[in-house]
Amino acid sequence: MRLPSPERAILHLDLDTFFVSVERLHDSRLQGKPIMIGGKGDRGVVASCSYEARSFGVHSGMPMRLARRLCPQALLISGDMESYSKYSHLVTDIIAGSAPLFEKASIDEFYLDLSGMDRFFGTLKWATELRQKIISESGLPISFGLSAAKMVSKVATGEAKPNGQLHIPFGHETKFLDPLPIRKIPMIGKKTGQLLCNMGVDRVKMLRQIPLELLERLLGKAGVLLWKRARGIDSSPVIPYFEAKSISTERTFEQDTIDVQRLQSTLIGMTEKTAFRLREQKKLTACISVKIRYSNFDTFSRQIKIPYTANDNILIRHALDLFKQLYDRRLLVRLVGLRFSHLVHGHYQIDLFDDRCEEIRLYQAMDQMRRKYGKTMVMRAVAIDSDKQRKALNSSEKTSSCIP
Repeated sequence: MRLPSPERAILHLDLDTFFVSVERLHDSRLQGKPIMIGGKGDRGVVASCSYEARSFGVHSGMPMRLARRLCPQALLISGDMESYSKYSHLVTDIIAGSAPLFEKASIDEFYLDLSGMDRFFGTLKWATELRQKIISESGLPISFGLSAAKMVSKVATGEAKPNGQLHIPFGHETKFLDPLPIRKIPMIGKKTGQLLCNMGVDRVKMLRQIPLELLERLLGKAGVLLWKRARGIDSSPVIPYFEAKSISTERTFEQDTIDVQRLQSTLIGMTEKTAFRLREQKKLTACISVKIRYSNFDTFSRQIKIPYTANDNILIRHALDLFKQLYDRRLLVRLVGLRFSHLVHGHYQIDLFDDRCEEIRLYQAMDQMRRKYGKTMVMRAVAIDSDKQRKALNSSEKTSSCIP
């Protein structure tokens, strides 16, 4: 067992209600209003919600149908992952330009190892200045917790929200944790929490008083880890951040479908958007995977290695080939997914045997329009669902540009 070290300083940064905060940057009228972001259909779930919506019992991961019943006055927003990714990269770049070592735990959550920095200047002062820099350059609220252990810092961040900061000095871990509800400890889920509550354990201090042998007998190895966490013991390291080696996306249909044309058009649209992301990141892929989940939740996937490329036509052709190999059961489909892996940095090179100069110039023009007007402004007509096409024909609203 390794106790927290006075030499260690772990900073946990978390962007507050990240998706909601980004939406409010784009539209100030959303300030102070209950907001829920996620799928609007019956199968949708809440991806993020504002503090105003949380006061009604809404939380992330909740079925949207239940969330709407709890907070019917909330504004529903589908969300824009392109915009969220943009701001996540912005904050990541700010941290990367300042921190000696950091780990990106999720799109809106970071760990920084500041150990040893007290020799030059206070870690709390440095962390405060970094937080203010992120707020001023991104416009987003962010909270942090600082302590000698990863887990304690994460819990401290939760207590510092919204838009605050909290420092737990070395030696004060148990004093900070003791009065908190046990569900504040990471890894205590609904089932474990109910088991402990049935034992009369609802606060961390009470959990800390349970003998190690009893917790191990009740929960096995998880009980040993829980015993340590109740004491603020966590020696897990900050894992240096590396760029993802793959890009993936998937689509869950509101109603299971057997419409092959719709399935293929959806896959083509997903391939187009993901290929655009490749080119924006100046990357090429050498492996493409397609996934299908049927209505009975049976899930199958298949992949193929290809020459490095970011060309829509090549990727779409392989994606459709994989789909045809997979979809052989003629059952209702619940979900389709796409993944590009074996990524490398590089610019797309013209294939002298397959590509025409006109095609390359067309892709460059399309990408330029997507960067200026949005990634859905230019797309193949075949990638638009048939029901959307009918609505577009019957509407006088502005529609996306298409190519045959």
